[in-house]
Amino acid sequence: MTYHRIAATLAALALPGIAHAHVGLHTDGALAGLGHPFSGLDHILAMVAVGFWASTLGGKARCIVPSAFVALMAVGGVMGVYGLPLPMVETAIALTVAVLGLLVALEVKVPTPVAATVVGICALFHGHAHGIELPAMALAWDYVAGFLTATIALHAVGIDLASLRFGKARQGAMRIAGWAVALAGAALRSG
Repeated sequence: MTYHRIAATLAALALPGIAHAHVGLHTDGALAGLGHPFSGLDHILAMVAVGFWASTLGGKARCIVPSAFVALMAVGGVMGVYGLPLPMVETAIALTVAVLGLLVALEVKVPTPVAATVVGICALFHGHAHGIELPAMALAWDYVAGFLTATIALHAVGIDLASLRFGKARQGAMRIAGWAVALAGAALRSG
């Protein structure tokens, strides 16, 4: 187990406190965007699960799958900023959390293009939710860049967590984490 990865993971999880510590600086958009993915458990769980799943798929999927999420999240974000509608966004977000958790829990292995498509669909809804919450005084492109940067950091947390060595308990820990995320998605849907 590498302590540098654990430290980096903990530092990334501390970002919400940093992003929200300076009231009044969000008018530029970048800080507001950087903090937004940390404002809801649904976003954190989904983005970490994407990195986790990509890591377990291995190979080029470790880069392609999170990149597909970021690219389609940008599209969804721009749609939200400009008021282009997507149906049932909040319901879809809860379902994406549940689906991503199940993909991890059940150790689903699919070809990289299929995985990229699945996470891309999920990303559209998460991006749209971020985009429609653009603060009134924020610059749209800075805001989008901020939440994309935070998303990349959360994907990296997921990749790092999946890379930790737990010995024989690794597979069980992965399944438990996946089921926990799936149950959280179901709870979000019902709540």
